[in-house]
Order: sequence, then C-alpha cells, then structure tokens
Amino acid sequence: MRFVAMSAARGYGLVVLALAIVASASLASSREQLSARQCEDLGFSGLALCSDCNAFAEYVKDQELVSDCLKCCTEDSDDETSKITYSGALLEVCMRKLVFYPEIVGFIEEEKDKFPSVKVQYVFNSPPKLIMLDEDGQFKDTIRIDNWKREHVLQFLREKVKPASPK
Repeated sequence: MRFVAMSAARGYGLVVLALAIVASASLASSREQLSARQCEDLGFSGLALCSDCNAFAEYVKDQELVSDCLKCCTEDSDDETSKITYSGALLEVCMRKLVFYPEIVGFIEEEKDKFPSVKVQYVFNSPPKLIMLDEDGQFKDTIRIDNWKREHVLQFLREKVKPASPK
C-alpha cells in the first residue's frame, strides 16, 4: 500500500513539473521578440505599442496575428512619448490589386476625405500599407493593412494622425 501511495505522489509530482515546464515555455515564446525585418515582413513595426496590440486583439480576433503583434511591439511607458502620433500618412496600394481589398476601396472612396493629411499613392505591386509621416513629411513607420476592415483603418487614423491644421 505504501508503494502505491508513493508511486501516485511521484506521478502527481511529475505531472505538476510537466505542467510548469509547458507553462514557462509558452510564456517565454509569448515574450519572444522578432527582428525588425521579420516584423516588417509580418506587417508590423517596432513602433507599435503593446497596448495597441491589446486593442488590436479586440478587433481582429486572430490569436496568431495578435501574438505576432506582441512579438514586435515595444512596452508602453507612462510618459507623454508613449502615445505616438503622426502628422500625416500615405496609403500605398497597387491599383491592380485593389479588387482584392474591398475594405480598402471603401475607405478610399467613402472615408478618405475625412483625413486631409492622408494621401493615396498607387505603387505597382505594393500591398496595402500606411506609411506614417513626421512633422517634416518624412517617413517614420510602415504598417501593413492587408486584412484590416474599414472601421479599423478609421479608428487607427483617428488615434494616430493629428488633425490637419487650417492654413
């Protein structure tokens, strides 16, 4: 009887140890950071804040995409610089591929005029992306928007692009 109890306790201990190893491995992989090139290939940049990934998760409901975002984001900080905004943006897309992106077409045709500091640029073979610009109109960041819904583009631009100043 004593042997059976000891075997059961040892078996229980092994199960607990195995679960601890699996949990720590999954935690380590969720904290894994990808290179800037890998992130860009996935459509993310290192300028994305991790809190933006959490907000992103509410809209896309794709755990793998959110996981990739978390591997490419920078931790939020409490100072003012944590909420990055841009003075403008270029929506770059290939005109021939637009037929495959009805949400992007809808944004361009019906919503784009709400954002005077956002320009559309047609570039051969370019996937849909937002090129974010600084105060001097210089490139700051690129964000792929292939699978974004129109309302996601709208919310992102409302939050990240400063309203155009009257001239």
